[in-house]
Amino acid sequence: MALISTKGLYGLAALYELFLSDHNKSLQIKDIATRANIPQNYLEQILVLLKKADFVKSTRGVNGGYMLAKSPKMIFIKDIFLTLEGDIGVVDAHNSNAVLESFYASSKKELQEIFALSLYDLHKKYSKPKTPNATFSTFGL
Repeated sequence: MALISTKGLYGLAALYELFLSDHNKSLQIKDIATRANIPQNYLEQILVLLKKADFVKSTRGVNGGYMLAKSPKMIFIKDIFLTLEGDIGVVDAHNSNAVLESFYASSKKELQEIFALSLYDLHKKYSKPKTPNATFSTFGL
């Protein structure tokens, strides 16, 4: 059983690509689709839903495209998934086994923490820091 469908995953990926782009410039659908590896026709449908929910705004014309409609600090993973999936509730599981009960409680807490991340927090927490290219010495060999 999948918790989140491709619609939710693609929506998050598209919004993250918009976050990574120049915030003052629109990004065309074809560019978002290419960068996030999303089928363009499916992305168009997802962006319509994200626009209705005020996550993105669009501009027309030669330099038209999509951009975030609000600060990445105000766009939460939970809200993206709720918009695209409708419901992401996890069934409460009660078990007489203490180990499993602890596991279920811990898992639920971790999911709530992850879904509470904003796009900004997602990037900050999971992006790898850029390090300068390392140069290796051959020690005279």
